[in-house]
Amino acid sequence: EEAAYEERRYPAGKWACVTKGEPMYEQSISMSFMKLMRYICKENSVGCYLGMTVPVLNEIHLTKEGTELEREVVTAYYLPGEFQQNPPVPTDPEIHITERAPLRVITRVFYGMTTEETILREISLFWDLLGSTDTVLRETYIVAAYENPSIPQRRNEIWFICRT
Repeated sequence: EEAAYEERRYPAGKWACVTKGEPMYEQSISMSFMKLMRYICKENSVGCYLGMTVPVLNEIHLTKEGTELEREVVTAYYLPGEFQQNPPVPTDPEIHITERAPLRVITRVFYGMTTEETILREISLFWDLLGSTDTVLRETYIVAAYENPSIPQRRNEIWFICRT
């Protein structure tokens, strides 16, 4: 039997990030991911394929009312171990290399497409499951994608970020 949710810790590390604020969530993540793929596949200062890592993270923020997503989404790709100390420089100025602090999350798996509607539903279901708690942030969430977006029943996770 699969657990309803689990707590995980992630170490600090360097990530290649793109921020987009398109009219639809799906447009933002699609455009950002294509930029990151070009970076991974040679559009970088070393001119070589960097290797794919998973999950690809999409950091989202809810509006003050909590009923919809803010337009701006940060899509992040974890740099493979051999590039953590000296990350290749992106040729695309919209890609930024960021050192992210260690992270503790409570995570829950869901399958299928990630649209604004499905994400809001998953956040709501997760809150119903967790109940009232002050241990996690309420305005910032992460959608973690483990498989290619073209896979109809791909594995995703919603991450609730624990307060430090």
